[in-house]
Amino acid sequence: MLDSDQVCALESEDFPPISMVYAQKPKFPARVYEIRGARVAVFVCEMPVPKGTHRAIAKCLIQWARAHDCARIVSLEGLPSKREEEGPLEGDPRVWGVGSTDRARGELAKHGVEPLQTAVISGVTGVLLNEGRWLNYDATALLAEVRPNLPDAHAAVVLTKSLSRLMPELRVGLEPLQETSRRLEEYLNRLKGQAKPVVTETPPGTMYG
Repeated sequence: MLDSDQVCALESEDFPPISMVYAQKPKFPARVYEIRGARVAVFVCEMPVPKGTHRAIAKCLIQWARAHDCARIVSLEGLPSKREEEGPLEGDPRVWGVGSTDRARGELAKHGVEPLQTAVISGVTGVLLNEGRWLNYDATALLAEVRPNLPDAHAAVVLTKSLSRLMPELRVGLEPLQETSRRLEEYLNRLKGQAKPVVTETPPGTMYG
């Protein structure tokens, strides 16, 4: 587990009016933590981010990161898989990387992250990449292949492993996430086994005109 302290929170009148309660204490849903001893800050958001705030949030994150001498920003995202159209996903999900600068792309290549050649990346991550290129600031996106419309803990495990390779100063315990992934896969497999194909037969003599 990461040993961290909350250092600040993000708030906006455009955010939904919610409070996250942990250990009897209320917290803002969008927060920034400092990882003790690693010089790493982690942005956590536990709410659906309104579309109208994506640009403002991304610019705020880059401004905060540069003001605190953060060398780079790494954003974790899911990229909907097209393999499911051909059948169930087999093996580990793929992970791709995009960097806003030559430095960021060089780090991805150095750590064996496959470059994403062509795609559309929206939301906060898309703005981070564009602003990073404009400001010559290293913004990196790691994108894991995910199953659309399903929680994908397996993809989260693979994505976190890629992040650990890119940032070896982070030591993330993956056991809880791996256990969640295993249980989720078992649950989805049970649902598939219980599902029965529905066949609708046309009654004899039925005519369409």
